[in-house]
Amino acid sequence: MQRIANLIVRKGDEVLLLKKPRRGWYVAPGGKIESGESIYEAAAREFFEETGTRAVKPHLKGIYTMVIQEDGEFVDEWMLYTFVANDLIGEPYTETREGILEWHPIEDLKTLPMAEGDRTNLLFAVEQSGMQYGTFTYTKDFELLAEKIQQSTEEK
Repeated sequence: MQRIANLIVRKGDEVLLLKKPRRGWYVAPGGKIESGESIYEAAAREFFEETGTRAVKPHLKGIYTMVIQEDGEFVDEWMLYTFVANDLIGEPYTETREGILEWHPIEDLKTLPMAEGDRTNLLFAVEQSGMQYGTFTYTKDFELLAEKIQQSTEEK
């Protein structure tokens, strides 16, 4: 099973997003977790590789199972670990081989082109407290078929 870590930085009322060239969809910078690497290390490394900056005090906000189905049959599955930080050190690239980096108002997360599961988890990451867990089931063309979400908050 593939494991992916992404990291969204919220700075004031804006978030840093990566526009991928293939579909023109927006994502949080991230990528595959390497063998022996923690999810935290992977999120920080991928963020640095894709933005040229370092996130300040990133923390985990969500753990998700992503499932691809075709004609009701399982095709693929991977885990996604979403981190958030409220600042970064450095000036982000404007463009990399991964796509174009852009700052957007948080409100834009509701309407920018992206996978619907990403919309759910990124909005949660930047707007709500606690942790979110979920399963998103898609077609091979990333049409959302089903979404199951659970949330938790820590009490002191």
